[in-house]
Amino acid sequence: MSQDKVLIAGGGIGGLALALTLHQIGVECTVFESVRELRPLGVGINLQPNAVRELEDLGIGEAEMDKVGIPAREWALVGLNGREIYAEPRGKLAGYNWHQYAVHRGEFHMMLYRTVIERLGPDAVRLGRKVTGYRKEADGSVVALVEGADGERSEVPGRLLIGADGIHSSVRAQMHPGQPPIRWGGTIMWRGTAKGVPIRTGSSFVGLGTSRHRVVLYPISHPDEHGLSDINWIAEQTYDTDHDWTKSGWFRPVELSEFAHEFDGFVYDWLDLPELLAKSDVAYENPMIDRDPLPTWVDGPVALIGDAAHPMYPTGSNGASQAIMDARMLGRILIERGVTSEALNTFDEEFCGPIGQVAMRNRGAGPFGLLNMVDERCGGQFEDIDAVIPADERSAFMFAYKQAAGFAKDRLNAAPRTIPEGARVTREPA
Repeated sequence: MSQDKVLIAGGGIGGLALALTLHQIGVECTVFESVRELRPLGVGINLQPNAVRELEDLGIGEAEMDKVGIPAREWALVGLNGREIYAEPRGKLAGYNWHQYAVHRGEFHMMLYRTVIERLGPDAVRLGRKVTGYRKEADGSVVALVEGADGERSEVPGRLLIGADGIHSSVRAQMHPGQPPIRWGGTIMWRGTAKGVPIRTGSSFVGLGTSRHRVVLYPISHPDEHGLSDINWIAEQTYDTDHDWTKSGWFRPVELSEFAHEFDGFVYDWLDLPELLAKSDVAYENPMIDRDPLPTWVDGPVALIGDAAHPMYPTGSNGASQAIMDARMLGRILIERGVTSEALNTFDEEFCGPIGQVAMRNRGAGPFGLLNMVDERCGGQFEDIDAVIPADERSAFMFAYKQAAGFAKDRLNAAPRTIPEGARVTREPA
C-alpha cells in the first residue's frame, strides 16, 4: 500500500463521497470501515440542492437518485392546531438548478458504496477494519492504527488521514482528548417508515406540532401502482434534562406501544398520524445529540469531516449534505494545494468556524425555530399566522438559515463548479 495514499477512516456517506472525489481528481485512497458487512440501515434523510449538485458532478444523476428517493417539492411547518405556519417550494420548483432529494439513507449509502467499488476496485473499501488512532511521522506523513474485527492490529502508512468515522470518532478522540462529552438537549426521536398516501403536494416535507412535541413526515419513494409511498416519519418529544437519555441506544428498535400514545392527538382531516404509525413495520429510538464545535478539525496530516467534525441535530436536514460538501470542498483545496498538510490547514481555516456555527443553529432548532417563535408569541394557538409572525419575518428567518448552511438559491445557482471538470491534483507533496 503506497505511502502516498490518502487514508479514510469510516465508510459512511462522507467517507464514500470523499473516496469518489479523490478518485475523480486522481488521488489514490483506501477506506477503512469497522463493520464486516454494509447493509441498508436507517430511514429517511434529505439531500439539499448543494449536495445534489455535487453528486451530479460525480456522475450520480437524477436517474440514479430516483432509484433511492424522490425529489422534494415543498417544505412546510404546521402548528399543532393543524394550521399552516410557513410553506415554500423546494428544489427545482423553487428555482434551484438542482432538486432536493428525500432518500432512504441506507439505500443511498449502498449506492455510494457500489459506485466506489465499481470505480476504485474491490479493495478500495476494507470492511471489518476500524481506525483506532494514528501516529504522525517526522516526514509529515501519517500512520493509521487499524484493528480488524478479529482483533488483529496493523499499521498503515499514508500521506494524509481523514477521519470520517462519525460522532463517536476515534480520530477525533485522539485529536481532542479533552473534548466535552456528547451533548443531549432533551429530545428523544422515534423514527420509522410506513406505506401511506403522500400529503399536500405528494412530495412535501411537513413539520407538525410544537417546539417540544412534533412529528416530521415526508415520502422517500415514488408512489406505487396503488398511489402509496414509503412515508418517513420522525416523532419527537422533549423532556426535562433529568430524563435518562443514555438508555436510548442509537437506532434502538422499539415497540410502537412504548411511545405512540404520546401522539394520539395528531389527527386532522388531512392526516391520521396514529393510523400511519400503526402501519409501520419497525420503529427506532434515539436521542437527538451533538457535540460542541471544535477549535480545529486538523492535526498535521490528519483532518476530520462529517459527523466526526461537526455532528448536528437533524433539525436542518443538512447533516448528510454537509458531509458531502466537506468531501467536495476538501477535494477542491487538494487540487489547489496538493495532497499536503497545508491543504488541510486551508480547509480548516475556511470551514471549521462557519460550519460550527451551522451546528449551533441546528441546536437552536434550525429552521424549526419558527415553531419556538409561535409558541413564545401565542402558545401555539392562532387563527391568522400573519398576526403572530408577519410573512416577511418568516421568510427572512428561513433565508438566514439557508444562507448559513450553503444552499441559498441565487448564490448556489451562480456559483461555479466546486471542482472544475477534468481538474486533477498535479502538485507533488512537499
